[in-house]
Amino acid sequence: MDLRRDALQILKDTSRTFYIPISGLPSGLQEAVASAYLCMRAIDEIEDHPELDRVTKTHLLQTISLTLQAGVDGFALDAFLMNFSGYENSLEEVSLRIRDWSILAPESIAPRIWDATAAMADRMAYWSERNWKIETESDLDRYTFGVAGAVGLLLSDLWAWYDGTQSNRTQAIGFGRGLQAVNILRNHAEDLNRGVDFYPDGWSKADLQKYARRNLALADAYTNSLPEGPALHFCQIPLTLAHGTLDALANGKEKLSRSDVFALLENLIGMKMKAS
Repeated sequence: MDLRRDALQILKDTSRTFYIPISGLPSGLQEAVASAYLCMRAIDEIEDHPELDRVTKTHLLQTISLTLQAGVDGFALDAFLMNFSGYENSLEEVSLRIRDWSILAPESIAPRIWDATAAMADRMAYWSERNWKIETESDLDRYTFGVAGAVGLLLSDLWAWYDGTQSNRTQAIGFGRGLQAVNILRNHAEDLNRGVDFYPDGWSKADLQKYARRNLALADAYTNSLPEGPALHFCQIPLTLAHGTLDALANGKEKLSRSDVFALLENLIGMKMKAS
């Protein structure tokens, strides 16, 4: 089995936003970032699963977290099998193969990814148990940190591990929060259909847009502070698409069209070429 090739294919199937920047990363860093993304996508698919009830989601997420916490120098072939017993036909492939993604990263950084994924799974279990009830802006901050801001911190650790790149960790949290806030706006109608509302009590779409723009300003500062190299190139693409999506939503569109995405990426590539 070519695990790296499998990972890139699953990545391509699950995220057009992150496939492009991850596939362009250098060897070593690519496996580390792909491992982190797919591990977190694995638990995210459980959190968002349309057919599983809250009790089941909470149980699955907690047991995955405990399994990850028990990792030493990898995981046995059957390490996660008991977690998924009875749900093999319900869960997505990306979730069922979390063991593969957990061992994809280089050994020297893999435990940091296990730790981050275990912590995120615990936080997702908490919100599942609570039925994702967001009452205040502080609740929203806690949720967006738990499922995305902490990812910004992990990315900062991956850049430092790979080539020593240092970054502002507060801004890194804003990077994750900003992307997640845009996702909340984009998926609001779909979330309401499954009985979940991530808007704090009394908040309108305009309030959530302000929240997103405030955090994307931190994301801009974070990205602009990165030196030329893999970290910068990785962050520019999802951030550009997040800004484009937010602008599209503000103008009444449901999401970016494929042609919109291509235009934004072509413009970004053109700007890079001029800068070089």
